[in-house]
Amino acid sequence: MINLLRISNFPRYVRNAVILIADGFATGAALVIALGLRLSGDIPPHMMEGLIASLPVTIIAATLVYYAAGLHRRVWRFLSLTDLIVLVEAATAAVVCSTLALVVLGRVQWMPLSLPIIQWFVIVVLLGSARFAWRSLRGRLKGTTLSENSGEQRAIPLRTIIVGSPENAEVVLHQLEIAPDAGYRVVGILDLTGKDVSLKLRGVPILGAFDMLEQAVQRLDAAHQRPEALIIAGNGDCLAPQRTVRLVSGAQGLGLRVVRSLHPADPDAARQAPLSLQTIDLTDLLGRPQTQLDNAAIIRAVANRRVLVTGAGGTIGRELVRQIASMNPAQIILLDAGEFNLYSVDMEMAEHFPELPRSAVLCSIRQRQSVMDTFEKYRPELVFHAAALKHVPLVEQNPCAGVMTNVLGTRNVADAARQWGARAMVQVSTDKAVNPVGVMGATKRLGELYCQALDLENCRDGDAGRFMTVRFGNVLGSSGSLIPLFQRQLETHQPLTVTHPDVERYFMTVHEAVQLTLQSTACALEGNLGRGRIFVLDMGAPIKILDIARRMIRLAGLVPERDVPIDIVGLRPGEKLFEELFDGSEEKLPSSVPGVFEAEPPSIPLNILNRAFDGLADATRKGDTATVLARLDQVLQSRADVVEVDQPIVSAIARRRRPMPIATTLAGRA
Repeated sequence: MINLLRISNFPRYVRNAVILIADGFATGAALVIALGLRLSGDIPPHMMEGLIASLPVTIIAATLVYYAAGLHRRVWRFLSLTDLIVLVEAATAAVVCSTLALVVLGRVQWMPLSLPIIQWFVIVVLLGSARFAWRSLRGRLKGTTLSENSGEQRAIPLRTIIVGSPENAEVVLHQLEIAPDAGYRVVGILDLTGKDVSLKLRGVPILGAFDMLEQAVQRLDAAHQRPEALIIAGNGDCLAPQRTVRLVSGAQGLGLRVVRSLHPADPDAARQAPLSLQTIDLTDLLGRPQTQLDNAAIIRAVANRRVLVTGAGGTIGRELVRQIASMNPAQIILLDAGEFNLYSVDMEMAEHFPELPRSAVLCSIRQRQSVMDTFEKYRPELVFHAAALKHVPLVEQNPCAGVMTNVLGTRNVADAARQWGARAMVQVSTDKAVNPVGVMGATKRLGELYCQALDLENCRDGDAGRFMTVRFGNVLGSSGSLIPLFQRQLETHQPLTVTHPDVERYFMTVHEAVQLTLQSTACALEGNLGRGRIFVLDMGAPIKILDIARRMIRLAGLVPERDVPIDIVGLRPGEKLFEELFDGSEEKLPSSVPGVFEAEPPSIPLNILNRAFDGLADATRKGDTATVLARLDQVLQSRADVVEVDQPIVSAIARRRRPMPIATTLAGRA
């Protein structure tokens, strides 16, 4: 079969001549067709003679007009509305010029007055349909040629949502049509306003406004068309710059790859430009690659087991639930104290994993008996403890609440896991637990100590359950964290607030944090994690918050300090200038997991911790903030001979990069 695509390989002058001649003869054919339509097919002899004499004049005049209009210089496969307008103008000029030429030559006596008008309509139809037909035929032939000539199987294109104005979305759709090997198949469009919802653009449904991304993904998922990528059409300029980060964050939270189309601002030039996409990823804020862990080991640990997740409706808890649900557990128990969060994650599981047995338990980990009853009823084999109070200033202002959740609540969960035979409990901790200077970090450190003590207590029994801690830095995009704060400030045109120009933090994505948490479980169950140790991710160098702010402003398409100011507001109560991953008293050990370390901190015997926790429980019941703060200090500077001292003491923490002990910093404000 002759490959018609090779016409594009002809010399340019040959191609131009072929197009001009074809258009000229089409105009002559239009004159014949117009006369036939005018006379219903019965042409008198004198009109036939006039027609034959007029055809050369018509063809030559039309060819010259088309040459002057530049029809031969337009790319047929990128036919656009502008091309059609030029074609109509050229057809009009061709009819007028050819008719005037016939008048000058005295060859119009045979011609009905309405004939030029009919001829004009026929010319537009012939030239337009020929170009549309060539465009369609070329696309089909190109697709056939690619499939026949490809030496290897082409990758399945990613199901994609386009976000942008209809004009910009149409450009991207057009570019994808002429580049079938681009790797994207559009299944939905999000308009900027949602005015065109329920309509279709090039056969693709418009699903709603751009802020309805989650609903659109759920709708497509229900139709077994869950998208895998999102294209921001129009260089991203179609969106208000401050909303770009929010859109990217939401898309990546739904597991979508995000790219931005790069094409000229001029629509005509954009349609003729090749498809060019730029990947956008909030992990660019990290300045380092994410750690890749062993998914096979995680699946072996989770598959066919009953799994309970505390704080299941939170940022980390929900990501734990998502990843665990995909690994074929026997049952998943969702535990959360927040009604709406629990409802939300339960509905997500119902939609995405309808066959997975699950139970939603509305319960606070502070309620010891309720926690015990839940474990007795469901007998979980794996427990992931993500429930906690994590907001540093709020916990600093409410130390009793922080102790009840982060210390006593953790003890409740750990004791229930031990009593009802869980194979492993993994506690989500934070780098703020290292050399803590505030209540939140101190309470999380006590949770680490309790799990360590239980793990060491069980070391005499090889089959006893494991109690581990996973320690990592800040999670990008978690509720109440830095990234959502910056997003809100960008949306409301406020300055971005940074506490100190030198403040640094460790960062990771929620996906990476959860992978690490699951990996620690797998290593412990396979015997590769020593008892009493803590898993710590090697997160590279800490990042300055000021740099994060500047990167987010640039990601939103703005210029730091010029378009968006950055205000330095000072460190808040309980915050440190620098975070650490290891305490000075901890031994840093290599791990069997690439990119992960193990920490082996000094331990406190379980019986001493329990007596100290009982004292904290009594103080929180009384609302005695001063005693709570004093006892936190006592445990953290811990020696068996001082844990039970009733009077406040100078904490060892005060001698380790902290201006004053917890009891002193907060007692005055309590």
